[in-house]
Amino acid sequence: MRFLTFKGGDEMPALGLGTWKSAPGEVGAAIKEAIKIGYRHIDCASVYGNEAEIGAALADVFAEGNITRDDLWITSKLWCNRHGREDVVPAIQASIDDLGVEYLDLYLVHWPVAIRSGAEPPTEPGDLVSLEELPLEETWAGMEEALELGLARHIGVSNYSAKKLGQHLSMEHPPELDQVEMHPYLAQPDLLKYGQEHGIHLTAYSPLGSGDRPDSMKGKDEKALLDDPVVNAVAARLSITPAQVLLAWALGRGTSVIPKSVNPNRLAENFAAAEIELDAQAMSDLAALDDHRRYVTGNFWAKPGSPYTVAGLWDE
Repeated sequence: MRFLTFKGGDEMPALGLGTWKSAPGEVGAAIKEAIKIGYRHIDCASVYGNEAEIGAALADVFAEGNITRDDLWITSKLWCNRHGREDVVPAIQASIDDLGVEYLDLYLVHWPVAIRSGAEPPTEPGDLVSLEELPLEETWAGMEEALELGLARHIGVSNYSAKKLGQHLSMEHPPELDQVEMHPYLAQPDLLKYGQEHGIHLTAYSPLGSGDRPDSMKGKDEKALLDDPVVNAVAARLSITPAQVLLAWALGRGTSVIPKSVNPNRLAENFAAAEIELDAQAMSDLAALDDHRRYVTGNFWAKPGSPYTVAGLWDE
């Protein structure tokens, strides 16, 4: 297993288990199976609605006595309706309580988007708060308080552009990680370079193309990453699966990656990708696929009357 090293020498396993879209009644069993396979990095979020079930599964695992809390790296995220400075500590405490742990290894701002408290999900443009009214720096001050209280050992962000990351670099505790969509269709080389220059790790979400995301988030006739001819040709040449190609690509670029599955066979297949190193030809072939194609566009934040636009989200 490869690791990313954080401040103080803490190491995060580069391949983790994502839990977005893992349904209630399934995610607990997936957590137990994943830990049995060897996963030690679990990526969660309050908005996924499954942290309590994950916590129950973790309690069962810890009770068996083979795995302790310190053996695991657990990440969660601050949802958009808790962006007020005073709301951050109660929000992380709620996730800690649901997960049945005493601290989080990493806590992330989920989106650079603010929702009015009590307006979840947002149904009207007025439910969304502009970043002029509620600046990201205010939210980050709350994140720093969570860090200083020991509720999180490390803090970071998700879905942030380099420009937005730059707003936090001068603060006392800059972000240590940015979790973003990343795969060969959306390689984000400039963001990767920016992170490397400023000591900010990247985690790739939706690394397999997020084919199981809600239909409302899908475009017409969109390309399926797992069906891409180049990806499949690399897989055939190296005698691995297309999913393993995509995960090994992410790991080979020095990022972490969090594929989601509740299927035991796929959990094992994905975990095995941690030991695969793609050759230079494969990395070159996959690099040629980048056409800046997002599967999670953020357009759900950009409804008519919203203070947010898709271009503004990504600063493109």
